[in-house]
Amino acid sequence: MHAPSASTTLQPLQGTRILSLALNLPGPAALMRCHQMGAQCFKLEPVAAQGQLSADPMQAYSAPAYTQLHQGIELLQANLKTPEGLALLHEQLNQADVLLTSFRPNALHKLGLDWSELQAQYPRLCMVRIFGSTDPQEAGHAGHDLTYQAEAGLLDSGHMPASLFADMTGAVMASEAIMQTLLARAHSGSGHCVDIGLAQAAHWTALPRQWQMTTPQGDVGGAHAGYGMYRCADGWVALAALEPHFAQRLCVVAGLPSADGSIEHMREHATHQAFKRFFARHTCNELAAMAGQSGIPLHLTPVKHK
Repeated sequence: MHAPSASTTLQPLQGTRILSLALNLPGPAALMRCHQMGAQCFKLEPVAAQGQLSADPMQAYSAPAYTQLHQGIELLQANLKTPEGLALLHEQLNQADVLLTSFRPNALHKLGLDWSELQAQYPRLCMVRIFGSTDPQEAGHAGHDLTYQAEAGLLDSGHMPASLFADMTGAVMASEAIMQTLLARAHSGSGHCVDIGLAQAAHWTALPRQWQMTTPQGDVGGAHAGYGMYRCADGWVALAALEPHFAQRLCVVAGLPSADGSIEHMREHATHQAFKRFFARHTCNELAAMAGQSGIPLHLTPVKHK
């Protein structure tokens, strides 16, 4: 009897209606995830300037990103400072299961979107609020992904980060929080509110660094010869032979047959140097063939010469 195959089409949020007021990246990314999980998603944006598609800054920063984030999302526009805009907002709230926001606390208060007021008016409505920080003393402070990553210790030597880790981690946490509130409502019958802080998302992402796993002295930060970046004859090798059986195979292929692949041996300077010389002698194609035969996990990035 064969085991059932894994499903790739789970739609746990099917039948759920989500209204988002969140702009920039974390909110739309969370909404995109919810749409992919089957939710019916609506986004109420400010009225765009004449000749502009959207008032969301993301559209100006990266039009392709804005387009991808909003595929399948029904977009609405309204000025929430007008009676007509507020009427449209509450028309949507009356039909929504979840409200997603990314306003600061004082802005939510001015819009009449304090949780206590919403709960009184819409008892079954759930709410997920994305803040810069869930620390009450910092929730109203301005910030962006770069400042949250810097605060969490994720930046090195003034270099810009490779991705928007705080924003994207915050988006995952927000989509998770939406499911948490809906599960809680299924038990209690009433709506629930969960706050997500981007500063806290950055600190969550930074935990391996705090544990010193990814520092130069850590085994996934450079101390283990089987886990790192190496130059090869025509590019770069991202090597991930961390487990002893992978490390031992690599040692054999690299001409170190006496090595046992142990962590202690892989931390030795001589092992690092042996791998460095081995990879430098081979091309990406040669290393790809070697990896295919030996099952060593690596990724090759050829360098294109102009």
